[in-house]
Amino acid sequence: MSSTEGDLLHIVTADDISPGRQKLGKFLIWGSAALIVVVAALQVWRGTATPEAGFANWRPTLYAFLVWAVCLCWAQVLIRGEYGKRVLFVLPAALFVGCMVVFPLIFGLGIAFSDWNLASPDGRKFNGVDNIRQMWTDPFYWNAMTNMVWYVLAILPEYAIAFGLALLLNAQIKARKFFRVAFLMPLMLSPVAVSWMIGKSMLEVRFGPISRLARELGVDSPAFFSSPEMARFIIMAMDAWTFIPFMMIMILAGLQAIPKELSEASKVDGASPWRGFWEITFPLMLPVSITAILIRIIFKLKLADIIINVTSGGPGGATDSVTSFIFREYRDRSNVGYGTLLAMVYLVIIVIAMTILMKIADRWMRPKF
Repeated sequence: MSSTEGDLLHIVTADDISPGRQKLGKFLIWGSAALIVVVAALQVWRGTATPEAGFANWRPTLYAFLVWAVCLCWAQVLIRGEYGKRVLFVLPAALFVGCMVVFPLIFGLGIAFSDWNLASPDGRKFNGVDNIRQMWTDPFYWNAMTNMVWYVLAILPEYAIAFGLALLLNAQIKARKFFRVAFLMPLMLSPVAVSWMIGKSMLEVRFGPISRLARELGVDSPAFFSSPEMARFIIMAMDAWTFIPFMMIMILAGLQAIPKELSEASKVDGASPWRGFWEITFPLMLPVSITAILIRIIFKLKLADIIINVTSGGPGGATDSVTSFIFREYRDRSNVGYGTLLAMVYLVIIVIAMTILMKIADRWMRPKF
C-alpha cells in the first residue's frame, strides 16, 4: 500500500445527512430537555407547595436526566455523523461530571435556603435569606474565619522550615537517606492519628509524658489547651508537623533539578554561599515554591480533623476553623440548612481567593524582559 493510500485512511469525509435525520436528532434533544424540565419543576413544586404536589423523591428527575443524556449522545450521531461519533468520546464524561458535581451544587443551594433541622419533626422548609442573616450575626462563624487567616499565615514559617530541611537534605551530609525517610514519616501518618498520638496522649493533662515533664520542671497545672493562644499554637504545630514534609519533598525535588554547574560557576566568580542562594537558588526555586505554597493553602483550608479530635473548636471557639465549625453545626446542632449555607459561602470564598492567588502567582513568575 502506498503512502498516499495510507494517508487517505485518516481522512473523515463529510456525511450525507438527510433533513429528516437532522429533525429527528433535534427532536430528541429538545424533547428530552423538555421532559427533564417538567419533571424537575414538579419536584421543585413539591418542595415549595403542598405535600400532594409533584413527586415523592428525586428519582424521576434522575431518570429524566439519564433519558436526556442518552438522547443527547444519540442526537450527536444523527446530526453530525462521523464527527458526532468523535464527540461521544468526551460527551459522556462531561455529562458524568455534570451529574456528580453540578447537580449536587444545585441541590445544596436548595438546602442552603431552607430551615432544616434533623431534630425537628417538621422537616425541611424554605426560609428565604434567614440563614444569610444568621450568618452575618454569628460571632462564632466570623471567629472561625479569623482563625483561618491565622492558620493560612502559618504557612509562611512552615515554608521556611521546609526550605531549610530541603537544603539540608540536598547537601552532602552523613546518613542523608535515613534523614529523608525520617522526615517523611509524619506525612505517612493520618492527621487523626497525629491528633490522638500528640493531642490526646502526649499532651494529656494527667498522665501525658509532656505534662508530667512540665510538672517536674515546676509548672503547676500544665493545661496546654486552656489558653486560646496556646491551644491555637499547638493546633498549628501539629498540622505543620504533618504537612511540612510535603513541601519539603517538593522543594527538594526542585533543588535536585538545578544544574550543579550554576553553583560551581558562582563559587568560581567569588560569590558567597548566602549570595549564591539569594541570586541563583531562590529565584530558580520560585515556581516550585509557589506551587508548593498554593497546594499547601488548599490543604490548610480543609483543616478540621485535628481540631475536631483534639479541642472540638475550644476553648470558646479559639481553635475553630471554618470546616470544623461547619462539621459541628451538622453533628452537634443537626442544623443542615444553616450548615449547608456556610459551606456554600466558604466554597465561593475559596474559589475567589485561589483564583486571585493563582493570577498573582502567574504574573509574578512570568519572565520580565
